[in-house]
Order: sequence, then structure tokens, then C-alpha cells
Amino acid sequence: MPAPRGNRRTRRTKIVHKDAKGNPWVDYKDIDDLRRLMTPNGKIYSRKRLGTNATEQRRVSQAIKRARFMGLLPYTSGTL
Repeated sequence: MPAPRGNRRTRRTKIVHKDAKGNPWVDYKDIDDLRRLMTPNGKIYSRKRLGTNATEQRRVSQAIKRARFMGLLPYTSGTL
């Protein structure tokens, strides 16, 4: 029986992309990726949970808010 391994980390997909000049950006139209950054009730996960730095977290939250405004993401779960 193999010994259990501790602190296994799964590889996270990058949400913040870089353009040719190196500027970070988040695509607000990528709904599947943005939905994974939110709780089932519609709250945005914290930086600690997502593993993003402050600049990336601001871009993620702005992209989620844009997607909500455009009607691509719900503001709440609708099951409250």
C-alpha cells in the first residue's frame, strides 16, 4: 500500500492572460472560467481561495461585473 502524499495541489487554469506587450487581461465573455471563480450563490471568491494577486483579483472582479451587466452571468443564484 503506497504512503499517502500530503499537500497535493491541483494545477489551476490561468484566468488572467497576457497580450503581446505583456499587459494582463481577463475575458469577460469566457463564462465557464468566470463561473468557477464564484460561489453557487454568486459571490466572487477571495484572493486566497483563487490564488491571484491584487491586480489579477481586481481584473477578475471587473470581468465578472461586466459579464453580469451584459447578462452573461447572474447576480445571484435565483434560488434564495
